[in-house]
Amino acid sequence: MNTPQLQKLSKFLSLLLRHRPEKFPLALDAAGYARLADIMRILKGLPNFRWATRADVDAVLTLPGRQRFEIVIRPDGDYIRALYGHTALRPEYEAVTPPDVLYHGTTPEALETIFQEGLKPMARQYVHLAEDEATARSIALRHTHEPVILTVDAAAAHAAGIAFYHPTPLIYLVETMPPAYLKRPKI
Repeated sequence: MNTPQLQKLSKFLSLLLRHRPEKFPLALDAAGYARLADIMRILKGLPNFRWATRADVDAVLTLPGRQRFEIVIRPDGDYIRALYGHTALRPEYEAVTPPDVLYHGTTPEALETIFQEGLKPMARQYVHLAEDEATARSIALRHTHEPVILTVDAAAAHAAGIAFYHPTPLIYLVETMPPAYLKRPKI
């Protein structure tokens, strides 16, 4: 399967699992999972996606960039959901101990507000923090051509009771991050 087709499938899965699940005969459970068999039935019923197989859906999970979906295998079948910030529902995760330092990329225009109010999820469900500066920069590049990278004292925030979640290898999530745990970048 070629990458453009898989990217098209990925966008459609986002439509199904995040943006417009109500437009399709699809039930999401409380954690945002849908039966993969129901997803496949919908795909097979659409002329533009009749080609899609389970292997193609699995291949979407391995596309370069941030992972957007996950599949779980349960006794009653396989389920798929959009990951953090990409699902119609707010997924819950187990709290974890973060590394001592994490990073967050932002726009120069947002700095003063961030240092007054802290990091907030805005239109997302969680604040995204990266394990390294390069990942934080790549995420921020979607919003600005000149990202500013903040250093987050994750160890101190965690010690103060802020819950961290770790849904994918390079990304940590928090509900908010107070300014006391943010270090101003050198500009």
